[in-house]
Amino acid sequence: MAQNTTNLPQRSLGSQGLKAGAMGLGTMGMTIAYGAPDEQSSIATIHRAYELGVTLFDTAELYGLGTGSSEQLLGRAVEGFRDDILLATKFGYDLSDPARIREGALDMDSRPEHIREVTENSLRHLGTDRIDVLYQHRVDPNVPIEDVAGTVGELIAEGKVRYFGLSEAGPDTIRRAHAVHPVSVLQTEYSLFERAVEADVLPAVRELGIGFVPYSPLGRGFLTGAVKPAADYSADDMRSRDERWQPGNYEKNLAAVRELTAFADSKGIAVTQLALAWLLAQGDDIVPIPGTRSPQRLEENVAAAHITLTPDDLARIQEILPHGAAGSRYPAAIRPTWQ
Repeated sequence: MAQNTTNLPQRSLGSQGLKAGAMGLGTMGMTIAYGAPDEQSSIATIHRAYELGVTLFDTAELYGLGTGSSEQLLGRAVEGFRDDILLATKFGYDLSDPARIREGALDMDSRPEHIREVTENSLRHLGTDRIDVLYQHRVDPNVPIEDVAGTVGELIAEGKVRYFGLSEAGPDTIRRAHAVHPVSVLQTEYSLFERAVEADVLPAVRELGIGFVPYSPLGRGFLTGAVKPAADYSADDMRSRDERWQPGNYEKNLAAVRELTAFADSKGIAVTQLALAWLLAQGDDIVPIPGTRSPQRLEENVAAAHITLTPDDLARIQEILPHGAAGSRYPAAIRPTWQ
């Protein structure tokens, strides 16, 4: 494998000393949610990401549905360069009952003892002695966020974790956690398709010196343009249930992406690169983590970090898609509620 010698720009994720290449890699789709896994292609993609200067690699206990498969895959793939990168993973679900998982039930569990149990499992699955970023995957309404922050703070003091992160938390929760132990980074969905964080969340994290990691920065693949209606996806593909792919919404979103594609073509870039360059232009404290199992797609995504959009370009993009996509990003039963 080639050494990491790229000139991918580096970014500071907040004020706690966390730095990463301007583009990260999300690994959820390598094991769940986007059809049958392809381990060989996934590992090749992780290796290519490292060669191109990607340093932030993101996984979660959930992505293995309680088996550890996602973390194990990532751990095997980065074994030869683990000390050169950042490994991020997440806790926060009760995945003890496979039947509940198969039914689509995702029960929360951020009790301190469970956080410690999941962390030990994650360390073992990743084959490492420390987790660089440990996120609470979703806010648990049954456990005070102060208890969560305190527990992760203890793990940091013990050297098992380096940085504390939250995912899909609102300003009040972020402030309460940050008062107990500094929150280094927030991970929440943000893209041309999903703008809700712009109102209250981004201002709050910037006030507190917290970095921001957008997941699904390509609208779960819709912003690639390689899409089809919900009914054409398999049952194990989350796009078969996503409101943005449903009749009515699908046609509106497809029309917007076609306009964005035409504009990207006029600039000699791919629509994916346009979408990622737009996201990077929203602040130098942002590191997106697009997911892919294709080394070629990954190369295209990383190249977006070298694209500069002008004020006129940004105005044109806003004109095409002023408010995000048609349709909610999650079904009502699992839609995150910020506090």
